[in-house]
Amino acid sequence: MKGRVAPPDRLARLRAIPIFAGLPDDSLARVAAAVDELEFPAGHVLIQPNEPGTGMFVLEDGAVTVELRGRTLELGAGEFVGELSLLVPGATRSGRVRTAAPVRCFAIGRRELEELLESEPGLALAMLRALAARLLREA
Repeated sequence: MKGRVAPPDRLARLRAIPIFAGLPDDSLARVAAAVDELEFPAGHVLIQPNEPGTGMFVLEDGAVTVELRGRTLELGAGEFVGELSLLVPGATRSGRVRTAAPVRCFAIGRRELEELLESEPGLALAMLRALAARLLREA
């Protein structure tokens, strides 16, 4: 994360995503320096079950289908996937994530996410709230 500088428009684009929206400017700048920007076509598999987690994806645009234990969940812009295997030591991916439409996203590696969560408690709280809301929707 050290030494990386984000493109100027990245801050505004990150600010539009709910888990980053409430972060102070200096915190958002740290997030912007830690993420990579990726694009995938429809039908691309982002995450395979039982694989080790190496990072998470925050969707800026597009949609994904999460196939998890016999059920399917659709997530779109502003949502994130792949975080659970990063938050639990030794965990592997619990489901398959496939792009349902072309996706533009921000990717955060395991090490970068750990550093951000330790230094930015506001991000950890925003992720916790988003995960809790997702659980309530699916209950």
